[in-house]
Amino acid sequence: MKADTPHRSYISTVFGCYCPRCREGKLFEHPTSVSLKKNMKMHERCPVCGQLTDIEVGFYYGTGYVSYLIALVLTGITFVIWWLAIGFSFSDNRFLYWIVSNSILLIVLQPWLMRFSRSLWISWFVRYDPDWINNRPQDPERINSTQMNNW
Repeated sequence: MKADTPHRSYISTVFGCYCPRCREGKLFEHPTSVSLKKNMKMHERCPVCGQLTDIEVGFYYGTGYVSYLIALVLTGITFVIWWLAIGFSFSDNRFLYWIVSNSILLIVLQPWLMRFSRSLWISWFVRYDPDWINNRPQDPERINSTQMNNW
């Protein structure tokens, strides 16, 4: 990649699950899938710039909170849309239909939400380096290779 080549924006990097350092390499080995083992399998290092993806032991534990917050926001959005489009009533089960619809939506989005929350989480700790070709990634300080991806 040349220095004058345009790079992805921060938003497209996070939503596309690209490395936050170079914004070129994919974070995950496989496309989004229902299989948890395949869905969450990350490259040990970015295939393009070499950035370590598991920065320290337990690094991704915080993504549960991020995923939960995103699910709450999505629930709030579906609530408002349902309320404006259909309305709520306890007498004819419209509220129950919304609960069921929202639950199904969150279950269907869960594989993507888990990946998205990891991508967002690592982007808060690894900064974009426009000159990543000439700069090596920093070596992490707290690595225990026997505990990598042990979540």
